[in-house]
Amino acid sequence: MHYNRIRKMDISNGPGVRVSIFFQGCSFHCKNCFNPETWNFNEGKEFNDEVIDHILEISNKDYITGLSILGGEPMHPNNIEGTTKLAKRFKEKYRDKTIWCWTGFLYEQIKDEEVFNYIDVLIDGQFINDEYSSNLKWRGSKNQRIIDIKKTKKNKKLILHSDMEE
Repeated sequence: MHYNRIRKMDISNGPGVRVSIFFQGCSFHCKNCFNPETWNFNEGKEFNDEVIDHILEISNKDYITGLSILGGEPMHPNNIEGTTKLAKRFKEKYRDKTIWCWTGFLYEQIKDEEVFNYIDVLIDGQFINDEYSSNLKWRGSKNQRIIDIKKTKKNKKLILHSDMEE
């Protein structure tokens, strides 16, 4: 498994100042994707425990509000194990910081549900160029949903996040 890059101070992928990791590899290849350099599963840098340790270390600042996990495709079968391991270790260390994750899969399509024990917010659905709007918060196209995973699990039904408004 590989990752493309890590941002130490990201203000564009979730609320507050966040650490972001962009995983490598995606099979969707959405038209006008903002990260086509992340499509190839064989490119990028190796993702391992040292990378997780580095992410935990750079997240250990009061102004870092959370972790954002993007891609590529973090929920792809090639990447889900690493995504889950990173999310679990992050939540074990930083219970009060949030994890936001972007995926082209729909929430209902993700079968490896362990990751939802750690993720707070999931932005799901492939980017659809014809649904693009620059007015959307945290997403690129109107079909994508911002899901409050904690409330969804608690209520046993899909609950959209309060930032879902346009």
